[in-house]
Amino acid sequence: MSSSPDSAALSSTPQRGAVPPLPQSAPQSPVLLAARRARAAAAELAPLPRAKDQALLAVADALLTRTEEIVAANAEDVVRARAAGTSDSVVDRLTLNRERVAAIAADVRHVAGLPDPVGELVRGSTLPNGLDLRQVRVPLGVVGIIYEARPNVTVDAAALCLKSGNAVLLRGSSSALASNRKLVEVLRDAVVVGAGLPADCIQLVPGEGRDSVQELMRARGLVDVLIPRAAVRR
Repeated sequence: MSSSPDSAALSSTPQRGAVPPLPQSAPQSPVLLAARRARAAAAELAPLPRAKDQALLAVADALLTRTEEIVAANAEDVVRARAAGTSDSVVDRLTLNRERVAAIAADVRHVAGLPDPVGELVRGSTLPNGLDLRQVRVPLGVVGIIYEARPNVTVDAAALCLKSGNAVLLRGSSSALASNRKLVEVLRDAVVVGAGLPADCIQLVPGEGRDSVQELMRARGLVDVLIPRAAVRR
């Protein structure tokens, strides 16, 4: 809280720049190391509000420019899914083509055009003594997202986190691993080249097994919020 005779601002934001020190005992796992990099990247995003939309537009352009790479990587996942006997409905959700990549890019452009949520006044009041109290939206810091075999969610989640000033750790389904790796590669390249943002503001969680998910859940002090996104099964 900051206060003066005229005003005070209230905020519940965590200290994103304060990365917990490495413990002296056990070596750090790849998941925790990724979370530390995300923590540092989140602190770098804070003073760069205008670069967020520039980065999103660069992402949209890169998705279109590198569509063939994305579709080729996705084809690997589709072949594996069919060989494993995956249902047609799940394979359809997994599949990317030119039209779907173009639609994802259009969605990213839409996010770039939305008002910046950071700094938005939620509510406020003036106390009888003249002190102004304000609740203002701030970035959370590092957001972890766990989701299933929809590679479009990789881009959607990254775009929304970037727009709101957060670094993101993405843990998609192993069935979409090739697609997600390529998409995150495209996104990371775009935010660096297109806007000068740290590449580690967008990362895939290392590992394919459940252990990596459990580590992500236990990364207290490094991950500020964890969002599980499940598909509705029909």
